[in-house]
Amino acid sequence: MFDRLPEYPWEGLKPFAAKAAKHEAGLVDLSVGSPVDPTPKIIQDALTANSNAPGYPRTGGTPEFKQAVVDWYARRHGVTGLSPEQVMPTIGSKELISWLPILLGIGPSDVIVQPTVAYTAYVVGAALAGAEIISEDDPAKWPSNTKLIWINSPGNPDGRILEIGEMKAAVDRARELGALLASDECYLEFGWDEWENKRIPSVLDPAVCGGSYEGVLAVYSLSKQSNLAGYRAAFAVGEQSLINALVNLRMHSGLNTPQPVQRAMTVALGDDAHVAAEKAIYRDRREILLPAIKRFGFEVHASKAGLYIWATLGEDCWKTVDRMAELGILVAPGIFYGEASKNFVRFALTATDERISEGARRLEATRL
Repeated sequence: MFDRLPEYPWEGLKPFAAKAAKHEAGLVDLSVGSPVDPTPKIIQDALTANSNAPGYPRTGGTPEFKQAVVDWYARRHGVTGLSPEQVMPTIGSKELISWLPILLGIGPSDVIVQPTVAYTAYVVGAALAGAEIISEDDPAKWPSNTKLIWINSPGNPDGRILEIGEMKAAVDRARELGALLASDECYLEFGWDEWENKRIPSVLDPAVCGGSYEGVLAVYSLSKQSNLAGYRAAFAVGEQSLINALVNLRMHSGLNTPQPVQRAMTVALGDDAHVAAEKAIYRDRREILLPAIKRFGFEVHASKAGLYIWATLGEDCWKTVDRMAELGILVAPGIFYGEASKNFVRFALTATDERISEGARRLEATRL
């Protein structure tokens, strides 16, 4: 069991972090997407006000929380027709992503599909369940014994956005196979460039799922939009029978989102102002860092949404990681996200304004 997974990928970055930290102006860590800005006070106050919580929390979520999710999807993403009973809180989104295959009863004879460029947690779930995982973006190539399909839009690490037609094709193929289509959508609120003022499609959009949530699950986190990574605040929405079954399994296994966190999420989902303010902060950071990355000599791909810049120098990613470490900048190697990404690196916007500006200054001063 313990050898199903290799060493945690970020352990391999430690030598480069040590090298970058020796820079005379200090380390600029752009490797991990962990928020650094304060949790909005309105959310902190909600957590504090509900800190007296002596009883066990509701595994399926409080009525107020579930309604807040339904209202948020309608208001922010044009998804109507959802029922509160289709909502379930989770202990961060990575917890559900990693354990979903086991909860679904997926095993060694089954296939899980992930994107060609993929967030690292999908392979973890497959390994824990002992299932085969394949990286394939073309629905026509998904095999008949596929049981779970992950799509990720906006994508981590590449910031790619799937159009409605692409998402619909994925849903249609999943239903044809009798597989669950799970959509990791944690960066919906962070569209850039031509997506700045457009709704990024959710798998729950009627144009995508046909107004039916059969065989569909959306996974969302408030870690980024509300700076709640430390709260482990997330939820899943989808086919009601699936949600009911998952809640039952989670009740048996004690996977409960704390009551104060559910209340904090309820307040966060009802307040759009703090999300807009945080997006403006990330926009400013992106507008400083992105031109510097390009002028250094990087070719930027996708990166139309989310909190990362996906770039390549046309060389092995570890060579680029070392090149950046020489400048005191730590980036994530693309190989973490699949073989197709071995020539890419990921720059995160989740650093302070001062560190982003310092990183941009170093890139500008040392162009290829």
